Amino acid sequence: MKPAGIIAAPPTPTKPTTLRAMPVWPLAATLAVQTLATMALLSLPAAAPAVAHDLHLPGTLIGTFVSLVYTVGIVSALGSPSYIHRHGAVRVSQVILLSVVAMLLASATGAVAGLAVGAVLLGLSYGANAPAATHLLVPQTPPRVFNMVMSLRQIGVPLGGVLGSLIVPPVTVLAGWRVALLIEVIPALLLCLALQGPRVRWDVARNPRYRLPGLRGFLLPFRLLREDPRLIPLSVASFLYSGIQLCFMAFMTVHLTTAAGFDLIGAGRALAAFQITGAVSRPIWGWAADRFLTPTQTLALQGFIMAGAAVAAGQFGPHWPAALVVAVAAVAGASAGGYTGIAYAEWARLGGARRTEATGLGTALMFFGVTVIPSAFGLAVTVLHGYGGAYGVLGVLALLGAAPLCLPVRRLPVRRV
Repeated sequence: MKPAGIIAAPPTPTKPTTLRAMPVWPLAATLAVQTLATMALLSLPAAAPAVAHDLHLPGTLIGTFVSLVYTVGIVSALGSPSYIHRHGAVRVSQVILLSVVAMLLASATGAVAGLAVGAVLLGLSYGANAPAATHLLVPQTPPRVFNMVMSLRQIGVPLGGVLGSLIVPPVTVLAGWRVALLIEVIPALLLCLALQGPRVRWDVARNPRYRLPGLRGFLLPFRLLREDPRLIPLSVASFLYSGIQLCFMAFMTVHLTTAAGFDLIGAGRALAAFQITGAVSRPIWGWAADRFLTPTQTLALQGFIMAGAAVAAGQFGPHWPAALVVAVAAVAGASAGGYTGIAYAEWARLGGARRTEATGLGTALMFFGVTVIPSAFGLAVTVLHGYGGAYGVLGVLALLGAAPLCLPVRRLPVRRV
């Protein structure tokens, strides 16, 4: 029996069957929601020295805030599809923005407990970003630009990081980190109100009678893995690639300053190259997947490239020219930092009528990779006595994510119960 609230399957991106224009306004709305949520997530790390000084905490503990958001985000990624079917993607996006506001207000209290509560509040909705955006964008997106549209939406992640890095530190110096957080409340509330206008049109497919399955609903997305084996290699790649991406981001500056003879400014340039190419390459990869390659082929190619970049990064040393280090960082950013839009497009395509659940599962796996692999990488640096071996392991993980994508996997017939 077909569950209530299931809607039509998304169009197949590789077959251009329509001349409709790109969904400019839905794309802009989902991009803005992702940007503001990511900016809020990364604002405390951007103001980490001031926060640590005021609260008498080690600066490294601020990283725990981000980890807590992603950990709780796994729950919201798996649980949000039912709420999206019932209330609509726009309404859930508004809840995300209100969670951003709640996190900012709780954190701005200036108490350690407030930071913890803020992380949980943001995490309870942060994982719903991609499922809500996919639910809204797929029916309105022409197949010929499907991968590019999904990739453009994912620019919100690096864009939020850039805005946090550019705005939060100067405001913190002038007025304090609490004021820097409170300023972000204004655009979040304005966007939340603005989304109310198109909500009637964009949430037209919502089903108010869709039954919320309770705790069992958090396990429903995993049934997709049993029903469609094609999702298994995509799951492995999503988990591994997300962790590899964060390893590059989290360890690049400390690696270059401690083992390669770089000063902080030079290491920052390399990290900036990673971030910039990760953002710029996303729509380019999406365009390539729409025009020349299949999404699976594109993801496999990205995995092979990030494997090579990881092995090269492990060889960084004082003898490396700065330009070559930046070039490797740029290649790593274009692969490890540029894959997410393609991955989400493929989750939506393979998910078919259950694309929202599939995207929630993909988000949960990516968040799980973010919480597990960087910690294991840090341990590997210690056990293997340096970054060379640890980055070598990272390269092997990238190959393990890419290779299965090259193998043909046939979908099994789904048994109806």
